[in-house]
Amino acid sequence: MFKQRVVFVHGAGSFGSAAWPRQHGMALSYDALFLRRHGYDPVAEPVESSFEEDARIVLRSLADDGRGAAGGHVVAHSQGAVAAMMAAVERPDLVFSLTLVEPACLSLTAELPATAAHIGLMQPLFDARHQMSDQDFQREFVRRVYATDLQQPATAEEKRSARRLRLQAPAWEAPLHIVPGVPTLVLTGGWEPLYEEIAGYLRETGALHRTAAGGHRPHDSVEGDRILRSFIRDVSRIQSPRAS
Repeated sequence: MFKQRVVFVHGAGSFGSAAWPRQHGMALSYDALFLRRHGYDPVAEPVESSFEEDARIVLRSLADDGRGAAGGHVVAHSQGAVAAMMAAVERPDLVFSLTLVEPACLSLTAELPATAAHIGLMQPLFDARHQMSDQDFQREFVRRVYATDLQQPATAEEKRSARRLRLQAPAWEAPLHIVPGVPTLVLTGGWEPLYEEIAGYLRETGALHRTAAGGHRPHDSVEGDRILRSFIRDVSRIQSPRAS
């Protein structure tokens, strides 16, 4: 039986299938691909991030799968939403739907109050990131974003994670545009005005906005997972002639 493709694009932190623990079971009904963004590797040293390369990774995952089928649904979290939107703008014919979870699409709302305040808080840190150690940048990033302290990274993977974070370009520098004609769900956790502001902006451009408990990872909750799956299932039913 033909399975529609669903491509999962992680944010910062965990990557690949580890970033989507509640969505693993979707592989029973869909051709599920859990991507690794540019610079994310279990062993190799992290490199500078690239919005463009991330978008190319998403587009490659939507290419012809060898059975004459191309395209699929894209589910993206946080900074991964930047690549998802860029890919959909470039090739909307390949993107059946977009699910953006707590999307860090700050360049769309840079002049709105919550986003402007966040950029004002974080810009000095990013300006100084190449003069800081990985650990110092990570600690200050977490303090500014989450108002909490972080233990020093101890394991090799924790140290690579700290370096990846420092090498990420600011999300507000991404060249984003609204995606025309692609069904879009925005899922937020209802905890942070920044993400609710971005969701409100996207809702005004035609997106569906839903909220589920779970902080910055609402897709890890039972309700968030249900909302995500229901949206893709509903779009699949409507678009079944397109995907056949």
